[in-house]
Amino acid sequence: MARFGGLLATDLRDVTSDPAALDSTGWWAVVADFEGRLVCARFGDVRPDPAPAVAPGRWRGPAPDAWTSSLDRAAYTAGVRRIREHIAAGEVYQANLCRVMSAPLPDPGAADVDALTALLAHGNPAPYAGTVRLPAHGVEVATASPELYLRRTGRTVTSGPIKGTGRTAEDLLEKDHAENVMIVDLVRNDLGRVCATGSVTVPELCAIEAHPGLVHLVSTVRGELPADPRGGGAGWTELLAATFPPGSVTGAPKASALRIIEALETAPRGPYCGGIGWVDADRGTGELAVGIRTFWIDRQATGGPALRFGTGAGITWGSDPEREWAETELKAARLLAIASGTHQPLGGTPR
Repeated sequence: MARFGGLLATDLRDVTSDPAALDSTGWWAVVADFEGRLVCARFGDVRPDPAPAVAPGRWRGPAPDAWTSSLDRAAYTAGVRRIREHIAAGEVYQANLCRVMSAPLPDPGAADVDALTALLAHGNPAPYAGTVRLPAHGVEVATASPELYLRRTGRTVTSGPIKGTGRTAEDLLEKDHAENVMIVDLVRNDLGRVCATGSVTVPELCAIEAHPGLVHLVSTVRGELPADPRGGGAGWTELLAATFPPGSVTGAPKASALRIIEALETAPRGPYCGGIGWVDADRGTGELAVGIRTFWIDRQATGGPALRFGTGAGITWGSDPEREWAETELKAARLLAIASGTHQPLGGTPR
């Protein structure tokens, strides 16, 4: 099953890794791992259905003290310093450094990511929240993403990169605005590779957007795809090839940032920082979020099935290693508390 935007999709008909299917027929759920694995699932029954109600005991999460990180504080701050060295050498302007949190599931057989989605919907509502549950295909994802990767309406394509995070708007620094502008340029370039010449615009730059427990700087980048793919234009295959992985979770230049990320990070990101959402091929519409604020179940984990969650920060020359570590903690705290059942909705812990 899959759940996005008030729709519930059931009756699985087809699963493929071919992005061309998204320009065929039907309603598809999409999960693209950061490392490139793509799962597209077509469902036969798609109907309005609100987020599932929170049922006591339906989700049994990890113990609050069971979470471990792929990079501890010392390793993460050392990574920030190493990225600053790359910046000083002129190899990159910005790189996103991430770590993956993991915890064993106390009752793997009963773990249902849609029940976790229900908790997230009440404790951390997000515009691109959703579930994709395809256990036979190794996909069990619950996302509370606030970030738009790609929205497609006919030939119009929109992206909403987030860069810059603070507890309040007063916490945002000049570094945060510079970081956002760098990524907007990258996203403009990515969309320009596939959109019609001269059609890429930036309707909104560095808008402040409030989310539970924090604020983000968010920009909007928009372009127009050329004519129908059958006439030599661009479809989802070309769009994903031009823009994936999302620029806000890689860095600029993207190729250099990806090389640095591979050298510094010690765990695959999986659906975290990938693309998660839906495509309605019949209507020529779709909405993929950047897979941040995202949980996934890894049933092949060493030591038994585990729940995973990613958190990270964009590193620039103006980055302070301890502040960047604190940003990753801020982004994770509220979500991990929800998954572990310790979040207090009223006056509780900031995320």
